[in-house]
Amino acid sequence: MATLVSFHAHPDDECIVAGGVMRKAFEEGHRVVLVVATRGEVGEVPDGFLDDGEELWQRRVQETHASAEVLGAKRVEFLGYTDSGMMGEPRNDVPGTFWQADVEEAAQRLAAILREEQADVLTVYDDNGGYGHPDHIQVHRVGMRAAELAGTPRVYEATSNSDEMRRGMEEAVRTGQMKAEDLPDFEDGSEFGKPEAILTARVDVTAYLPYKRAAMRAHASQISEDSFFLAMPDEAFAQAFGVEWFIRAGQGPGITETDIMAGL
Repeated sequence: MATLVSFHAHPDDECIVAGGVMRKAFEEGHRVVLVVATRGEVGEVPDGFLDDGEELWQRRVQETHASAEVLGAKRVEFLGYTDSGMMGEPRNDVPGTFWQADVEEAAQRLAAILREEQADVLTVYDDNGGYGHPDHIQVHRVGMRAAELAGTPRVYEATSNSDEMRRGMEEAVRTGQMKAEDLPDFEDGSEFGKPEAILTARVDVTAYLPYKRAAMRAHASQISEDSFFLAMPDEAFAQAFGVEWFIRAGQGPGITETDIMAGL
């Protein structure tokens, strides 16, 4: 048995980008630990959703534990920072937010957990945080440094395959499922995910999609039944979330791994 620590920015991130590998590791007998930098204090919630006197972060902590149970995580830890909001918002500059955290200090907090767990594998995000969110970028910075401090041997940067995403959208336009004018401008310099050429791991998590979707459903304050994630047909959900992509330093070029826990 080995130990996988999956590090995320906010409650619900874990089920979207790494829920499959977490459940897979659990079912294969490994220990799974979930660490979240913030409690998602600035998420949006419908009026009347929370109980009287209940704060959003309290509900999101409960949801995270419920999601963790679905995904097989036996320990859940929060690093104690607050949600920084989207890039460019005034909240980015508020003391105590994860974006304002001293990277070395935050890395020490995470490294303490990695040492305690004798972690074999750590998942973080790519250097752009997947899509440019400040807290996600900080997960990369803090996670990479924490692994260095703790001597964690394997670090995988969770990301998405931007080339596959582009192909999928273009096919959706071709088959009439998507309007051409809704197609993003892939040449505008924005970055969502990473090019296929620099990805090193492709993990098929199709077998764990029911757990991945159930974990999303556990985050009801953020992921409603009519949301993009839960409303799409099973076939479309499998196409969108059936593969999880990673970058591991020293691997490649090209996809050289299909299991982040291989050999452990």
